[in-house]
Amino acid sequence: MSKWADYCISAVRYNNTGNHIEKVQVCEDYGKTLGNFEEWLRSNVISSLDNNKTFVTILMNEGGSCSRGVDVHGVNVNGKKYIRTDEDQTTQDNLGDLPRF
Repeated sequence: MSKWADYCISAVRYNNTGNHIEKVQVCEDYGKTLGNFEEWLRSNVISSLDNNKTFVTILMNEGGSCSRGVDVHGVNVNGKKYIRTDEDQTTQDNLGDLPRF
């Protein structure tokens, strides 16, 4: 496995309306291995994106292996930053079909 990004996101927790991320499960990508999973607040992801850190989603497979998902972007809409797997200009976070926790 080659390095996909600085960090990998495997699951997401949205707020009650489902529009904004509260937390994600994230691990560092070391290239051949992944670090331990931690829960990060939305603000930590945005801060890291602002500091040029890269993120991808990952999909956990049966047996514990994982596969690369898609790139994660910080998108500015009307002066507010959103976390998205596309660069759409809607005013909500969107990490696709990641599992919820």
